[in-house]
Amino acid sequence: MERVPLRIKLQKGIYYVIDPFVKLLIKLGLTPNAVTTIGFILNIGVAVIFVAGAEEGHRGDLSYVGWAGALILFAGLFDMLDGQVARIGKMGSSFGALYDSVLDRYSELVMFLGICYYLVGHHYFLSSLFAFIALIGSMMVSYTRARAEGLGIECKDGLMQRPERVVTIGISAIACGIAGHYFGGDHKWYITGVSFHVFETMSIFTIPITLMAVLTNVTAVKRLLGAKKTLDARDGKQTTDTTSVGKLMMGIGVVVLTGLGFTDKDIAAKKSNNPVSISENPKDPQDTFPVPVGNPRQLFYLQRTANTNTIVCELNLNSKGQLDEESPVHVFWIRYPEGGMRRELNYIQRVFAYGIKSQPIGNGMYRLHFVSYRKQSFILMPSPKDNKYHVYATINRKQALLNRLFVKVDGGTFWSPNVVYMEMKGIDPVTGKEVVERFKP
Repeated sequence: MERVPLRIKLQKGIYYVIDPFVKLLIKLGLTPNAVTTIGFILNIGVAVIFVAGAEEGHRGDLSYVGWAGALILFAGLFDMLDGQVARIGKMGSSFGALYDSVLDRYSELVMFLGICYYLVGHHYFLSSLFAFIALIGSMMVSYTRARAEGLGIECKDGLMQRPERVVTIGISAIACGIAGHYFGGDHKWYITGVSFHVFETMSIFTIPITLMAVLTNVTAVKRLLGAKKTLDARDGKQTTDTTSVGKLMMGIGVVVLTGLGFTDKDIAAKKSNNPVSISENPKDPQDTFPVPVGNPRQLFYLQRTANTNTIVCELNLNSKGQLDEESPVHVFWIRYPEGGMRRELNYIQRVFAYGIKSQPIGNGMYRLHFVSYRKQSFILMPSPKDNKYHVYATINRKQALLNRLFVKVDGGTFWSPNVVYMEMKGIDPVTGKEVVERFKP
């Protein structure tokens, strides 16, 4: 007797439960295309909930995630109902099958749009990348099947097909919302001896998405290899190459999933293992850059080889003229090529590049670092001489008042620039002399 796969058994069980409801929909006069459209509209509602959660909710409020998960499962039910309405009501059509496939893709894209927006909005940047990779895998699972069936090959094997994806995201989102209600949205779990948390409430939602990012792409590759084997056999070609192709595809997948590990910086390092050589009196074009002046609250500024646009870090004072303890440093642009106009950082620049993270360390002092480079920290504190706030940095192994940072960049990307060196320039508070140090971060 042929063994029936568990997935088919579960599907038949679900159909047995929903068939009475399907018959009710048919009596009400709903067509399969109408049911498909309702499912799509519900998925738009899912995206709206996620976007609202990013805009109106705070990081610890996971109720939006829970409600979105419930709506994902409800919308997924209509994805099963349309096919059953077509079969039981004998209303199947070629266009209906096409319409169902197209709206299923739109539904999934809209859902992932909402998920990515929510994760980026609450600074879960790495998780948002995995959500985007899961979206890519989801599309490729469906596309590989559609393209193979267009060539006359059945291609339905593999994990993480659409029903599994809907159930995984829906259940994990609901569980995350419930856990957030009882444990708190920002609750973190630690292991003794480990300095960082190993799990947080949001991980209930993001870990399944990460697994989906892997499994969907594995499924797409498996379908591609299965189709290759069938096509080669049909064309009369040898298929001994399948294993090596599989290894190549999996290798590509590993590179993608590990964050596109190779950059121009790595290539440059391979060309030369010599350290950066800096002459005693280097000729620096940055010495001709404009210097921001006239701001009594200015702490220090940052410039790069790309252009003269300058990042300025200033004291952030409240309406009473006192230091804002929650956010003591305000960062903004001076765009000299545009006539020295002052501009605020955009969201991406503030969250992933030039924003300043601060941590109070007592006695009116704060530890600072750029969000893009945690290894280099500074201290914001009042000077014992004038009792005014200054930023102190370790320059040439001495504490100095930081004035300027300069970053020499040669190629790379926004996310991984090839930094040739970083220069710190300041004033020795004891001698009053200028001190400079360069290093390769």
